[in-house]
Amino acid sequence: MFFMLYFSQFFSQEKMQSKETYSFKKGDFNGIGKWFLGREIAYVMGYEGINWLERSTREKEENTSKLIKNMKIKQTDIIADIGAGSGYHVFKMAELAKKGKIYAVDIQPEMLLAIEFNKKYEEHKNIELILGDEKTTNLPENKFDKILMVDVYHEFNYPKEILECVKKALKKNGQLFLIEYRLEDESIPIKKIHKMSEKQAVKELATVGFILKENIKNLPIQHCMIFTKE
Repeated sequence: MFFMLYFSQFFSQEKMQSKETYSFKKGDFNGIGKWFLGREIAYVMGYEGINWLERSTREKEENTSKLIKNMKIKQTDIIADIGAGSGYHVFKMAELAKKGKIYAVDIQPEMLLAIEFNKKYEEHKNIELILGDEKTTNLPENKFDKILMVDVYHEFNYPKEILECVKKALKKNGQLFLIEYRLEDESIPIKKIHKMSEKQAVKELATVGFILKENIKNLPIQHCMIFTKE
C-alpha cells in the first residue's frame, strides 16, 4: 500500500512539473502537440530514415566539413554527439580527436547498431556508444569539452531535461554546438517544424543557464550556434 501511494504521488508530481514547463495543444501535422516556450516539438525521425542521414548530397547541401572545422577539434578533446544517428559526424570527429574520445548518444538502439556495424567503427577505438532516453543523455558529469547536436534538438520530447543533462556533462569551459536549419530563411526546403530561429534557441537554452557565445554564419542552410555556461 505504501509503495502504491508513493508511486501515485511521484507520477502526480511529475505530471504537474511537466504541465508547468510544457503546454499541450494541436498544431502542425508533423508535431506531437507538445509545446515548449511557444515552439511545437517535432516527431522524432525513426531509424528508417538512416538513408537520409547518409545521403550522398549531404556534404554539398550542408557543408558538413565546414561544420567540423568550426568546432576546432583538438586531438585530446572529449566530445559527445547527442542524437548521433548513424554516426555521420561521429566518424569525422573520431578521426580528429585521436587521443580523446567521442561519445555517440542516441535513444534508438537501431541507430547505435548502425554505428557498430559500420566498418569505420573498428578502425576507430575512441568511440563509445551510449543509449539515452527521452529525459537523459546518460552521460557522465563535468567530462566534455564539446557537445554536438545536429538537427535533433527540435525533436526532443523533454528539451529542458536534456539541456540540464548537457549542462552537467560539459566542463566549466565546455561548448555546446547547436546546429539547426534556419527558420529565418523560408527558401530552405525543410518543413517549418524542423527548423529553429536563433531567437527561439537563445530563449530555450537560457532556461537552464546557457548563453549564446557565437552563431557562425558560414553553413549553407543551418545555424551553427555555440553556447556556453553562464
